[in-house]
Amino acid sequence: MQLTATTAADISRDQVRDYYGRQLQSSADLKTSACCSTEAIPAHHKPILALLADEVLAKFYGCGSPIPAALEGCTVLDLGCGTGRDAFVAAALAGPEGRVIGVDMTEEQLAVATRYEAEHATRFGFAAPNTDFRLGTIEDLGALGLDDASADVVISNCVLNLAPDQETVFREIFRVLKPGGELYFSDVFCDRRLPAHVTQDPVLVGECLGGAFYDEDFRRLMARIGWPDYRIVAQSVVTVDDPALQAKLGNARFLSRTIRAFKLASLEDRCEDHGQVAYYRGGIEGSEHAFTLDDHHVFEKDRPMLVCGNSAAMVEETRFGRYFEVVGDRSVHYGLFDCAPVAAAEGDASAGSCC
Repeated sequence: MQLTATTAADISRDQVRDYYGRQLQSSADLKTSACCSTEAIPAHHKPILALLADEVLAKFYGCGSPIPAALEGCTVLDLGCGTGRDAFVAAALAGPEGRVIGVDMTEEQLAVATRYEAEHATRFGFAAPNTDFRLGTIEDLGALGLDDASADVVISNCVLNLAPDQETVFREIFRVLKPGGELYFSDVFCDRRLPAHVTQDPVLVGECLGGAFYDEDFRRLMARIGWPDYRIVAQSVVTVDDPALQAKLGNARFLSRTIRAFKLASLEDRCEDHGQVAYYRGGIEGSEHAFTLDDHHVFEKDRPMLVCGNSAAMVEETRFGRYFEVVGDRSVHYGLFDCAPVAAAEGDASAGSCC
């Protein structure tokens, strides 16, 4: 029997629901490190995490810490929110004037999140919850009432790889983001396209390896949608200790990455030099002395940094603009901007942006 694309997608979603809703009872049941975050937790997040219910923390399956800075007053959309760990942290950071919408297709996971909404709001000192959890798929956010340009920030933690139609998901994210808005997510990447026996294996899919993004296909996808320049913020190697899973994966190499991408019409597909200088003036919680834009742009407070036009736009034309001063514009051009992370400079094609 040959499956249609729709039927195959439904089967894939059912497998993911079963894996996260019934097979996994806690993070201890995972067979790889793909869905186990090793990224350092920001110091100002730790007091918030201490307020969260044990059940919410125990059933967390993320691969990073995709909660960006400066969320106060923002509308944040968490795709694949699960039991709500990241959504609740974002809610505390967004404050009572902010709003966090969590989307998940697994009822068992979402039931945990909704059960603790009122309790967490009380613990945060809010008069009412600023969270809103919705059951549905991330490929059709319109069906969940999410309008065009309605979110300031979209976050996701090791979930986008699970979507049967990944390009549709990213198009939906682009649609719901406001101009200047940010996609900030952690997920699993691979150094090659994976064979069918891997992409269709229920355990490997559930462990976030079967649907891992091949670096170059991801770059092309982002460019098609309108993100010509995205940035790697952090990355770490994914380990697979199970011999049976290792045998299926062969020599494929996996990385857990945290990626940020801004919805900005001014971005180019290469880093261009306009002689611009950026100053971080401070004021962001958790970034009192320096602000990290990506893995090769760390802005020390009040120290001038020469930046390409794209980096200038990322810190000037977004919610970060009130914390930065950019000197210069794009009226003069000096050619390509000589800027790359160390790995890319040595010929690693997996770098996430041109800069």
